[in-house]
Amino acid sequence: MEKVLQEQRNFLQVFNIVSSQGEKIDDSYEYQGIKAWHDFGGYTCWLQYNDLIVTLLFHNRVKFDYEHEDTVTKFIGKVDKILAKSS
Repeated sequence: MEKVLQEQRNFLQVFNIVSSQGEKIDDSYEYQGIKAWHDFGGYTCWLQYNDLIVTLLFHNRVKFDYEHEDTVTKFIGKVDKILAKSS
């Protein structure tokens, strides 16, 4: 699982796709089961998929919080498809 989490993916690009193509729900957006929102200043962004929350921090730092490893695997699959579709 550590290897999967360390692989480089442009999560900020995913955030932009979700927020531009997703449905606005309150203060967040949802696209293909992935929810995206950000703090007031926009310096911290979050992506959520089921029990997984990915925190996108300043200087491209990324933090993963999850309960089930299979959720991470499914999320990465969705992310890869979203990124491939946008290329």
